[in-house]
Amino acid sequence: MRARKLTFAALAVVAGLSLTACQDGEDDLGQTAPPSSASSASGGSGSGGADQDGGKDSAGKGSGGQGTAAGTGSDGNSRIGKCRTDDLDITATDSTIDGDTEGTVAVEFKNGGGRDCVLSGYAGVDLKTSAGSLSAERTGEKATPMTLKDGKSVYFGINYPINKSGGSGVRITALVVTPPDETKSFSLEWPGAATLPVTDGSGSQVKVGPMGSAGQGEG
Repeated sequence: MRARKLTFAALAVVAGLSLTACQDGEDDLGQTAPPSSASSASGGSGSGGADQDGGKDSAGKGSGGQGTAAGTGSDGNSRIGKCRTDDLDITATDSTIDGDTEGTVAVEFKNGGGRDCVLSGYAGVDLKTSAGSLSAERTGEKATPMTLKDGKSVYFGINYPINKSGGSGVRITALVVTPPDETKSFSLEWPGAATLPVTDGSGSQVKVGPMGSAGQGEG
């Protein structure tokens, strides 16, 4: 009897230990500890905030990078606004040299808009004359896009035939210039020879070069 009691007691102890082990196993595998509200909130808002802030930072850095790179290449030029007529101080001077077979007027575009801007191609040039308006033809030279820094200047040339006919010719009354890709024109006094020779009207006798074609370059 004593032996049986000891055996039953031992079985009871083993059963108790097995039950405890089963209960402990259910806690570890059957349940998942809920995330703390602090970790969830900081993780969620932190992640979302990082994405949003990161996006802003990237956009800001991108804008800064573009601004820094602007003007150093074709991609840079595309990120700067074009030069507007109102941004430019436009002047014209007689650049004819003694002995030249043609007269030359150099037109200066000085950037006074307070920002860099892009010029590309040819300006529109019209001469007001006693016989009506005369539009200059392009020379056909390659026009390279350029960034005109604030406060800097660029020049282009207008070539025209010198009146050596001995007659009165066609009197020039004004020069009208339209910057590239603009519709607003600027009228100024013509600084070259007072007259052009009379022609038969076939084609323009006045030629205009692209930006930077007058020889002074960008100053």
